[in-house]
Amino acid sequence: MKTTLEIPDLLFRRAKSAAAQRGIPLRQLVTEAVQEKLKTTSQEKPWMKHVGRLKHLHKERKQIESRVEEAFEHIDREVWH
Repeated sequence: MKTTLEIPDLLFRRAKSAAAQRGIPLRQLVTEAVQEKLKTTSQEKPWMKHVGRLKHLHKERKQIESRVEEAFEHIDREVWH
């Protein structure tokens, strides 16, 4: 499919130069770059795989949040002035 893209001049020149150095057309470089970006963004973020494993700590997290809020309700004004 043909389309029109607007990219900054400097980026265009760098991409054109990179394609020439690799001996490939600019459209191939752009296609490969988009494929690579889609591959990395569609994969789960490395830290996300652990999020579900912490579900059992929900009560503890709520307790910690509550204690932090309580602690910050009592500010020593002499320290902050």
